[in-house]
Amino acid sequence: MFTARFQEKMKKKATIIGLTGTNGAGKGEVASFFVEKGYAYFSLSDVIREELQKENQEITRDNLIRMGNFMRRQFSPDILARRLAKKIQGKTVIDSIRNPKEVEFFRNQKNFMLLAIDAPVELRFKRVKRRGRMESVSNLQEFLAKEAEEMGTEKNNQQLLICMDMADHTIINGGTLEDLRNKLEEFL
Repeated sequence: MFTARFQEKMKKKATIIGLTGTNGAGKGEVASFFVEKGYAYFSLSDVIREELQKENQEITRDNLIRMGNFMRRQFSPDILARRLAKKIQGKTVIDSIRNPKEVEFFRNQKNFMLLAIDAPVELRFKRVKRRGRMESVSNLQEFLAKEAEEMGTEKNNQQLLICMDMADHTIINGGTLEDLRNKLEEFL
């Protein structure tokens, strides 16, 4: 079930696990699982949230995308990873990796592994609606349009599909929370 590259990395005991994936796929649940297993938690989105707070801007999905892309253009595509790396000590799970340069930066760190989390789009939309965040979407078409913004190829913007293709392993979270946790237990 797991690729040879993935199994080899697991033998080396990945101490930094990066998470990438689509909105509503369950990255937060995956991160929580690793926190329960003793990993520290950080999110690249928190770096963006800090910038939005400094600018007295509302923390919405639109503002997160806009500010993250601005920071990548202004400083470098791996700026979020570089800022966050200063906080990492020991076993860590890093959420919200959305640019290939962020992946490349973390790949240069010792014992990094990237997991992609995905799920069917209709299920992801239902999950997003349930969690009640400021997602800037009210229907499936708007959800898909917003997601398309994250799937671009401009080097300084979000490039989610490319990041997912760079993953050491992909977990499809199309079932229950228990199903996901079982997959993660098998992963460990």
